[in-house]
Amino acid sequence: MTDAPQPPTTEPADDETAEPPSTGSQASAAESTRDAAGAASEALPPKGQQAASIVLRGRAVAPGLAIGVARRKDYELSRVDMQRVPRDRIEHELNRFHQALSDSKDQLETLKERLRGKVPADHARILDTHVSYLRDSVFLSDVENLILGEQMSLEGAIAKVIQDFDRIFRLVESDLLRERAVDLRDVGIRVLRNLERAEVAPVEDDYKKAETILVARELSIVDMFNLAGNEVHGIVTEAGSLTSHAAILARSMRIPTLTAVDGLLSQVEDGDLLIVDAAEGVVRVRPDDVVCDQFLATRAAREDAALTPEWARSPLRTADGEPVTVTATCGNLPEVESALGYGMPGIGLYRTELLYLVDREPPTIETLVAHFQAILDRAEGKSVTFRLLDIDSGLQVSYLHADREQNPGLGQVGVRTLLANESVLRRQLVAILRATADGGARIALPKVIDCGELRRVKEILFEERFALRKQGLEVEAPAQVGVVVETPAACLGIEDLAREADFLAIGLDSLQQYLLAADRDNVALSRHFERLHPYVVQALERVTKVCDDAGKPLSVFGVTAVSPENVPFLLGVGLRHFSTAPVALEGFMAAVRATRLQDARRATELALEAACPSELDPIMRGYGHGLS
Repeated sequence: MTDAPQPPTTEPADDETAEPPSTGSQASAAESTRDAAGAASEALPPKGQQAASIVLRGRAVAPGLAIGVARRKDYELSRVDMQRVPRDRIEHELNRFHQALSDSKDQLETLKERLRGKVPADHARILDTHVSYLRDSVFLSDVENLILGEQMSLEGAIAKVIQDFDRIFRLVESDLLRERAVDLRDVGIRVLRNLERAEVAPVEDDYKKAETILVARELSIVDMFNLAGNEVHGIVTEAGSLTSHAAILARSMRIPTLTAVDGLLSQVEDGDLLIVDAAEGVVRVRPDDVVCDQFLATRAAREDAALTPEWARSPLRTADGEPVTVTATCGNLPEVESALGYGMPGIGLYRTELLYLVDREPPTIETLVAHFQAILDRAEGKSVTFRLLDIDSGLQVSYLHADREQNPGLGQVGVRTLLANESVLRRQLVAILRATADGGARIALPKVIDCGELRRVKEILFEERFALRKQGLEVEAPAQVGVVVETPAACLGIEDLAREADFLAIGLDSLQQYLLAADRDNVALSRHFERLHPYVVQALERVTKVCDDAGKPLSVFGVTAVSPENVPFLLGVGLRHFSTAPVALEGFMAAVRATRLQDARRATELALEAACPSELDPIMRGYGHGLS
């Protein structure tokens, strides 16, 4: 798991404990790699004048190691001059606007072509969203009306429209609308930069001078590439979302990326030498020669050896030898590739929401088939479980929900949404069947309440499989259909679900939220998620026993499930199959290996007798959660 961002800390160079490489391949790797960053060192002030080296911490979006020169890309819309223009210049402003729109569209089309084959096709389609904004009638008319009606300069009109949209979208509780605000801001800034370029002589492309690390306030697609389409080598931002469109592209392109770096813009100047270690979640600002040599050699070693890390190579067992299985939880192709790099035995849960959030229209069946097939191809024969679409009305996907419900989490959500939009459900099922025609598909149903929902999905799956066979597509084996246990009703009816489902998976984050009636996104209620509530442990113990008695496979996933504090309790109730995001794998495996099963069982027995969380405190102190 990725730690929360920490305040900036200063680390003098002589505090480094790593020995600098001096001989052999490491030394030569450092020497050859330093040549690529030679212009970076030239940008630094002479020794003795250089500011102190510091280390800033952030949240990893895309793993990797990058070394290069900081290039700040701050574009403050609030600083755009809102000047008026004479009436005789209005037509000139409108002509400039349409020329800049045309230039921006051409750039995006060129960029999309350059990305062909480098990123999954569904990720490249994110750029189509930006192209659509360049044609958006509301955006265009709002800008033109400000020019015509208020004689506002083009730059001022664009800045005002973007800021107005941004304020409106950011006030709503919808990640989708906030994402649209970011997309519109990106598009507006691209247009503004094209206007700037038209006013000044072209300058040499600074992205080609040296390896470039983008430093910005927010993660932005427009800043990931210059106007000519050349990409940066690393990205560090002070704010930003792990799920934004820019983050998706950064992961697809394997650009080492950190967000939520506190103090970044006040600590980093344009031209500073930076080392971005997104695997560790740190950026080193103005490192000295010793540290630079060490990290250059490390990068060369990572590039030369695509090896599973040492901590992931040996079988996963508890401290007293009990085997534990851990598969991956993923939501995109780069995460699947990362999981395979760690040697994970399969994809225990693949979230299928991505394609439904990158465009305003539902993905076509061919797009879905291509995406699912790409996942299976990357998995190279390992098992993949596709969780069907799980989107509530808070995301405001218009073809799924007409309006935002008063309480999205308790409205049309999970399998309810799919059964209420049967065409969407059928399209997903057909795509999975076509992609997995030569082997049995594994399909997990989200937010299941009872067997009626499970049976209806099975009926539809049977109908679609029969239709495919009539069309000449031989689906070799019937799909396995499982349920995600994350509602109180599913816990109460676990005997019936275990009898009819092919497998079960506990969505522990959601389950704890619904059992405790506590919104996990509400900071004021965060204490309810710091560790498992004893009543949640009781529910898990019952679900595990029922599935064991029924002989049905059971797994557990979620951030809560891989927290080191909770791992012993989950092992203690009998869970042996976990699913985690690749980024959290190392910490989870360490927690399992440090847990003695005997201690975990004893701690769980006492937790089952506890009446409230405070009664767990002596258990934690006395048994240390089973951790050495």
